[in-house]
Amino acid sequence: MVEENPGDVGHEMDGLSVVYGDEALPRLYENSRISSEQLPSQKLGIVRRAVALGRYLQNPLAMVATLCGPRKEILSWKLSPLESFLNPDDKFGMIEQVMVDVTNQAGLDINLAISHEWLFAPLQFISGLGPWKAASLQRSLVRAGAIFTRKDFLTEHKLGNKVFLNAVGFLRVRRSGLAASSSQFIDFLDDTRIHPESYILAQELARAVYEEDDTADANDDDDALEMAIEHARDRPSYLKNLDVEEYARDNRRQDKIETFYDIKRELIQSFEDWRKQYEEPSQDEEFYMISGETEETLAEGKMVQVTVCRVQAQKAICGLESGMTGILMKEDYTDEWRDLNELSDRLHEGDLLTCKIKSIQKNRYQVLLVCKDSEMRSDRLQNNQDLDPNYHEDQSSLLREQDKTRKEKEGAKKHFKQRMIVHPRFQNITADEAMEFLSDKGPGESIFHPSSHGPSYLTLTLKIHDGVYAHKEIVEGGKEHKDITSLLRIGKTLKIGEDTFEDLDEVMDRYLDPLVTRLKTMLNYRKFRTGTKREVDELLKSEKGLHPMQIVYSFGVSHEHPGGFILTYIRSTNPHHEYVGLDTKGFRFRNRMFEDIDQLVAYFQRHC
Repeated sequence: MVEENPGDVGHEMDGLSVVYGDEALPRLYENSRISSEQLPSQKLGIVRRAVALGRYLQNPLAMVATLCGPRKEILSWKLSPLESFLNPDDKFGMIEQVMVDVTNQAGLDINLAISHEWLFAPLQFISGLGPWKAASLQRSLVRAGAIFTRKDFLTEHKLGNKVFLNAVGFLRVRRSGLAASSSQFIDFLDDTRIHPESYILAQELARAVYEEDDTADANDDDDALEMAIEHARDRPSYLKNLDVEEYARDNRRQDKIETFYDIKRELIQSFEDWRKQYEEPSQDEEFYMISGETEETLAEGKMVQVTVCRVQAQKAICGLESGMTGILMKEDYTDEWRDLNELSDRLHEGDLLTCKIKSIQKNRYQVLLVCKDSEMRSDRLQNNQDLDPNYHEDQSSLLREQDKTRKEKEGAKKHFKQRMIVHPRFQNITADEAMEFLSDKGPGESIFHPSSHGPSYLTLTLKIHDGVYAHKEIVEGGKEHKDITSLLRIGKTLKIGEDTFEDLDEVMDRYLDPLVTRLKTMLNYRKFRTGTKREVDELLKSEKGLHPMQIVYSFGVSHEHPGGFILTYIRSTNPHHEYVGLDTKGFRFRNRMFEDIDQLVAYFQRHC
């Protein structure tokens, strides 16, 4: 159309909105063999990339699936700065798992895919199929041109009975593609997540809703059942008012309560998409898409190599390796900038410089640079990588004490000083030896020992769970630092956080015993699960499969931050994790303190 009427392009595009799209995946498609197979007439790579970009915005699931073929081009798609720690098989396995989850959650519109074959790409991830069965089914469907009932998958397209039962609930048969213009009947239930084995239950439930309407006629024939389905679909308010548990009880079908909940939801809105809806990219997202940079490669304080492109009296225009523009002002070039008449006296086009990023001007797609010695030596602008979201230490204090602490630890390891402390729970051992000592003991057992920070500190090592130990620092006060004997004895005051104690017995009574009580309460809680974060995730996914309408949750030990717990929960598909702190007063969650776990759970369920 554009080639035939190029003069109409400007006028026709007046009402079109333009959005930026991420080209990372389209670039992979452009250079893949599958793009040549799908678009054989398009020799220009930029055209194939443009097609992929449009498809990606329309249906990202199908475009990702397109690159999950036998050549596994999807492995080149960068998903995380930490993915280098995964081998290709592990990464592809995780991608496959996500694709199976999302494809079956979203379903596949078969008639639309018949008309636009690139939409068939996710078919391989439908439960029960896989690449070979999916390819065979696709060929059969394309030959048929359309499908009007789910039964045809079994009878006309030769899916085996077991495969049919596994897959059919995720295959949508609806009026789309060539079927949109057909007058042939299509069962509304064939475009729902309701499995054909449960169609009778759906019809019975719809009829019950239909008969609640005073204007409805009681009738048991097929037309009446279809009318009941349409009635329920067109009047969602009737369905929303239906008490599923009461309905199941009245019909003596309590064993089908979860199925009735699913049916109710699907009749109200079939194949409701639970994925996050598309939003136009933010300014930050546009910036990173256009620049080709990421938050990891371009950040304030990061060292970069730049090439001087143009020099003016007061500033130099530079180019970063990504092609982004960098501005270096005269006062940021050298500490003696006042003695420099013009920047062009020192810099020339083509010069290579090592600079730090001073700031990022995302609205202008450029960065401000600095390379004067005082800033290059300083760590003031040094970028810190994102920390774990559960990390709550005072970072400013940590940075100030970082070097001092490191040196103290190194000195303590080299010159371990035994302390002159007599107490049944104290031993002159290192932290590693303390963990070894507690390894065969139960959770809640503990030992006091010298701290690697020096003679003004003690450490309380507490066994949280098998292989997990918390080290609580105790600050000693009231010491005479000039007297070595005083240093080696226990301090007159002991401080843990904001709490002060007179001796180790008081630490045990007021701090350790309440803490252990809370710890054992959590370990014995009905929703506590043992295992790593990944293992707990898998347990919850299995539980979610049994109770899809519920928000499933559990507590587990935090291996990343010993001494706390992780609350893991699943709303729809993906596990979410939140940190729960262990305290003598209770459990800290979302900056609130709860005296017992049930209070915490009640708050979580209200604000989930």
